[in-house]
Amino acid sequence: PPPGVPALEPDVRGAKTVRQQLAAHRQVDTCASCHKRIDPAGFALENFDPIGAWRDQYKILITETDPATGEPHVRPKLGSKVESRDVLPDGREFDSVREFKSLLLDDPSNVAMVVIEKLLTYALGREPDVNDREEIARIVECTKARDYGLRSLIKELVASESFMGVRDSGTER
Repeated sequence: PPPGVPALEPDVRGAKTVRQQLAAHRQVDTCASCHKRIDPAGFALENFDPIGAWRDQYKILITETDPATGEPHVRPKLGSKVESRDVLPDGREFDSVREFKSLLLDDPSNVAMVVIEKLLTYALGREPDVNDREEIARIVECTKARDYGLRSLIKELVASESFMGVRDSGTER
């Protein structure tokens, strides 16, 4: 949760899939507004397991008792099929990670903006704030003619006022 929002454990008893658990979580009004924006990306990427391998079905672990020894052992079993379809907050639907990617690339400037925000966060050691918005927009606009290439984004970032320390939380370096 964002800073200042306490952790919340919604009642997910009976939920058997990630999708069902998140649906229960979205029943809480304070959670729903954020999850409406972040869940679609999560569902789009759900075919990738925690280490990035592709999966079409979830794996579940079954604990059984060995009849000969009486010792418990765990074995993997295929569970339900991964469902990666969802709807973006703007109403556009997708059925797979490929379709999700295509929808994101409909507006490459938005992708460039997010990349710059993340790079700026890493470079400055802090989240960009409202004072950085103009600089981020300038960087995105400057790299448009070069198709928002990563090298162009990085060059503009390191030449930016935010990075050079002209504006660093109100103090000069």
